[in-house]
Amino acid sequence: MSVPVLAIHGGCGVPPKGTLSDVQERHAREGLKGALRAGWAVLKDGGAALDAVEAAVIALEEHTAFNAGRGAVFNADGKHEMDAAIMDGRDLRAGAVGGIARVRNPIRAARAVMEHTDHVLMIGAGAESLAARAGLELVAPDWFSTEERRTSLLQMKALQAKGDTSKATERLKHGTVGAVAIDRAGHLASATSTGGYTNKMPGRVGDTPLIGAGTYANDATLAYSGTGRGEIFIRTVLGHELHARMAYKGEDLKAACDAMIFGELKRMGGGAGLIAVGRDGTVTLPFNTAGMYRGAASADEAWVSIYDERETL
Repeated sequence: MSVPVLAIHGGCGVPPKGTLSDVQERHAREGLKGALRAGWAVLKDGGAALDAVEAAVIALEEHTAFNAGRGAVFNADGKHEMDAAIMDGRDLRAGAVGGIARVRNPIRAARAVMEHTDHVLMIGAGAESLAARAGLELVAPDWFSTEERRTSLLQMKALQAKGDTSKATERLKHGTVGAVAIDRAGHLASATSTGGYTNKMPGRVGDTPLIGAGTYANDATLAYSGTGRGEIFIRTVLGHELHARMAYKGEDLKAACDAMIFGELKRMGGGAGLIAVGRDGTVTLPFNTAGMYRGAASADEAWVSIYDERETL
């Protein structure tokens, strides 16, 4: 029997320390706490890791501080196109959705793909139709909109017009939410959800719904969820790269994750972060940006953080 563990993230799109207002920081921390409590409530009662990560991500999708579900960023046409994925480490079952705009909780749509079809990834109207048939709640696209995200779009367009998008901050550009867990039976699971990249081209799909890139879980090694510049995660097939480093090279969880976040991805110019839990219950949450919205819970402790300090629940 394993000791259950849960880790969550709300993205590495965090501005330098001291630039978040007290209201913004408090809002984000409350969102992280709510998600941690939702996921841990499943695990502490002996529930499955798969159910725990879904519950945590649903809570993050419902909270406007994060770029997923309500609070998702806008694409260049001023619309929402959201992606999500979920994976069960027991048997490598997975489900994912891309470019959806009407399902209230994209992570539930991803799970519907896994449980109601023989597919792994569905997109757009087809994914939304499946979600409706599965009884999931559909909403008008503007339900996801917030004024903060609309302002971010206008700022990105202004920088683009000047030909100087290099000045765009991590917070302005992107964000993702995710959860990883191991349950008492020793099974691993991962879930990730995102609104993508502010001012992205319509039709762009990032790493989140690509199994082995932004989302991965395998009982043999780890459960992982990434956040950051998605195209680099795709090019490095980051989730599977971590699995391979552990399975074939013999690296431990922290060594494998640090090598990619502070080595390969940083060399490629990618602001990135991840959360991961190993088959032995160890947890790591590295990032190479100013901060990362994150937290973890076990039988011994529960905490959330944005920068270096931890706030214990």
